[in-house]
Amino acid sequence: MPSRKDLANAIRALSMDAIQIPNSGHPGAPMGMADIAEVLWNDFMKHNPSNPKWADRDRFVMSNGHGSMLPYSVLHLTGYDLSIDDLKGFRALHSKTPGHPEYGYTAGIETTTGPLGQGISNAVGMALAEKVMAAQFNKDGHDIVDHNTYVFLGDGCLMEGISHEACSLAGSFGLGKLIAFYDDNNISIDGNVDGWFGDDTPKRFEAYGWHVVAHVDGHDPEAVKKATEAAIAQKDKPSLICCKTVIGKGAPNKEGGHHVHGEALGKDEIEATRKNLGWNHPPFVIPEDIYAGWSAKDSGTTAESAWNEKFAAYKKAFPAAAAEFERRMAGELPANFAADAEKFIAEVNQKAESPATRVASKGALNGYAPLLPEFLGGSADLTPSNNTFNDKSVRINDDHGSDKMNFAGNYISYGVREFGMSAIMNGLALHGGLMPYGATFLMFSEYARNALRMAALMKIQSIFVYTHDSIGLGEDGPTHQAVEQIPTLRMIPNMSVWRPCDTVETAVAWKHAIEYKNGPSCLIFSRQGLPFQQRDAATIANVAKGGYILKDTDGTPDVIVIATGSEVAIAVEAAATSDKKVRVVSMPSVDVFEAQDAAYKESVLPKAVTARVAVEASIMDGWWKYVGMDGAVVGMTTFGESAPAPQLFEHFGFTADNVQKAINSVAK
Repeated sequence: MPSRKDLANAIRALSMDAIQIPNSGHPGAPMGMADIAEVLWNDFMKHNPSNPKWADRDRFVMSNGHGSMLPYSVLHLTGYDLSIDDLKGFRALHSKTPGHPEYGYTAGIETTTGPLGQGISNAVGMALAEKVMAAQFNKDGHDIVDHNTYVFLGDGCLMEGISHEACSLAGSFGLGKLIAFYDDNNISIDGNVDGWFGDDTPKRFEAYGWHVVAHVDGHDPEAVKKATEAAIAQKDKPSLICCKTVIGKGAPNKEGGHHVHGEALGKDEIEATRKNLGWNHPPFVIPEDIYAGWSAKDSGTTAESAWNEKFAAYKKAFPAAAAEFERRMAGELPANFAADAEKFIAEVNQKAESPATRVASKGALNGYAPLLPEFLGGSADLTPSNNTFNDKSVRINDDHGSDKMNFAGNYISYGVREFGMSAIMNGLALHGGLMPYGATFLMFSEYARNALRMAALMKIQSIFVYTHDSIGLGEDGPTHQAVEQIPTLRMIPNMSVWRPCDTVETAVAWKHAIEYKNGPSCLIFSRQGLPFQQRDAATIANVAKGGYILKDTDGTPDVIVIATGSEVAIAVEAAATSDKKVRVVSMPSVDVFEAQDAAYKESVLPKAVTARVAVEASIMDGWWKYVGMDGAVVGMTTFGESAPAPQLFEHFGFTADNVQKAINSVAK
């Protein structure tokens, strides 16, 4: 049987050899954390390489994602579908081993990491999901949800502000099955961190309410094992194990220095490292006894088989709950959802109400929440303004302290943590079984932007709700008035962005977000009341196509006016008083409209009609694509002002009269 040192050195060897091929990568963290990884994966991780999606597996997150060769090496050694040739393809185009771990590329990678601090925040979401799912599904004597979330993180993750947001909340929640290993090597790219990171990290995390094991020798397997056992035994607090390590451990001339963080070792140093480690094997050659020492195929199959027996007993005792668990973990909607949703939309149309779309959003949630027990809502301390607390909402954390947690609930008060909320939502979505939505003002999507980008990169179903969508916010002024956010959100690949104009479009927007499985959604709602728009059944059906003819004229139109959100009503008013033949197109979702076939898009925006106007209370640049250089855009070119919303709309030209002028300017 190989020693722990030999098993850990397999990670070091594979990492330095793989990184050398592209002469690009980060050997420091994989070599420095190899001993910790060996203990965690061989002594504690519950997983099955033959089924990376087993519902009750432990989750592992490499938050310091630049150290990607560590999880790649471990996944290969333990028996996942990741070959030696895949490791040799490190950082190559379309390989299973991209420069940073990417969800969906590699079996066993639970989340995309690299932007520091987000991995630990995703892990908070995963651990919270485990807690919620356990509370919702476990029964006396039937614990079908019972797994841990493990995280590797470094100094960079802890310097990023998002780590404060997420880890503070994890302590408030008492997430005892979240265990983080801090790679305390005192090195970042610029050198020794003492000059810019003097935090007392153990005290910081103790203040959050974490269980902290400080001053662990990260190269002493028995010390790491003892600390991990203590963390697992701590049921009501998340744990931080602070491991003192040497970055690039084993490289005799480069270990302990900042260059080894992000530079390949070089052939001479690799040869010297082999001798220093006593690793007498050629590049990418792993002896059979090392493979045998790492393999988790048999133990993984045994562990999953035991769980399958447990779940079979659960299914026999609680067949309805078991079926619901299977549906939710498979990411499937209830069989009757589409039909019930269409019925609800028809009811909304019949009511013909004219509230703000943030209020209409709450109405939509009241309609859909009874159909979707997987909903897990929340707000970054703006619940009364965002209207995300619906009639079926049950708070997990109320304002009476941590001893009043109700993890069987479905609503989270995230506190003022827009970025942390969004990354935690991504972790909730990645875990499975839950459909997270979380809200703030549209302006504060800026705080959360990189988590939105990561959700889109991973193509996961996080639903981001943004209210107070424009200068319509009013007196709070330009610091809170979103003018550039809508067009820039539309620029994110895989992101579906909706800005509805009334209750019907709001209900359709929510339905789309619920059904959209290829990425996240942004649902953007107004503060102010918006008029209801009359539609027939065919027009209602076309709302789901993202852009549609809301009001038309006899024959070929002279001018087409495209509008979204609160400006749709202005466009309709302008068209009604124009002496031109005007078609009004409402386009609540540009990306959904773009996904339609050419024939439909031509029917809405015929190429022959070149006289076009776009109206939206945001930066106008994106609309020239639709109106052409000879068209007109009524939009924003500056920040807003502090004044009541009606005054601002008039001041900035969002009036029927001004739209009428734009119509006349493009009409032939």
